[in-house]
Amino acid sequence: MKIAVVVNEGPYQHQAADSAWHFVSAALARGHEINRVFFYHDGVNNGSRLTTPPQDDRHIQQRWSELARQHNLDLVLCVAACQRRGLVDADEKKRHGKDADNIADGFRISGLGQLIEASVEADRVVSFGD
Repeated sequence: MKIAVVVNEGPYQHQAADSAWHFVSAALARGHEINRVFFYHDGVNNGSRLTTPPQDDRHIQQRWSELARQHNLDLVLCVAACQRRGLVDADEKKRHGKDADNIADGFRISGLGQLIEASVEADRVVSFGD
């Protein structure tokens, strides 16, 4: 089964990011295809490379980056949500005249068209968070 996943909540204020990561991990282990994970609203905060949780806490951004690397996942951050929250990649940095970028490895910024495309191509769309 081909599954698209939407994550609407940030990594530490809600269980949604953890639940989405566990769901994607389990789906991949069972042989399902995850055609895209789209991070929307506060969910884009999962893609910040500046996240530094305490040593005794889980590192959700790192978990997503590792899962993407292991399974060649497409982790997409909504561009409008990123702009509102101060997340930029190298292209957005240049376009908006910022002095740094802060997107973690394995993530990329794109528009809502990526969510629509993933939804059309998927057998199921599973959403986490409000």
